[in-house]
Amino acid sequence: MLREFKEFLFRGNIVDLAVAIVVGTAFVALVNAFVADILTPIIAAIFGKPDFSGLTFHINGSTFLYGDFLNALITFVSVAAAVFFFVVKPLNALAARRAPEPGAPVERECPECLSIIPAAARRCWHCTTEVTPATAT
Repeated sequence: MLREFKEFLFRGNIVDLAVAIVVGTAFVALVNAFVADILTPIIAAIFGKPDFSGLTFHINGSTFLYGDFLNALITFVSVAAAVFFFVVKPLNALAARRAPEPGAPVERECPECLSIIPAAARRCWHCTTEVTPATAT
């Protein structure tokens, strides 16, 4: 049982997940600092409020802290924009460059055993017959 637990811990995806959490936490701290130290003062220069957390209103003795919500909303939009422009867009561009040409076959049949194989394969993985890649023809 201890050996299985050790294999589980050292499996690649667990380590990748741990690294992602650490980097994500550092990224959130960076974006929070950006919002608190740069964006909020810019907004304060325009609207005259240096900190939104003090914004409240009262109804029937209840206090609504909508300023904290505004701070969280600005942080969320900033994180979403940063992830979109610095992660999603570059990865989409990379995926578009690596995508096969439109109309190019992705799979084909092996001429020997008629199994479906990738179009760029040089050997059938079912019968091991050497085949010419379809992209080279």
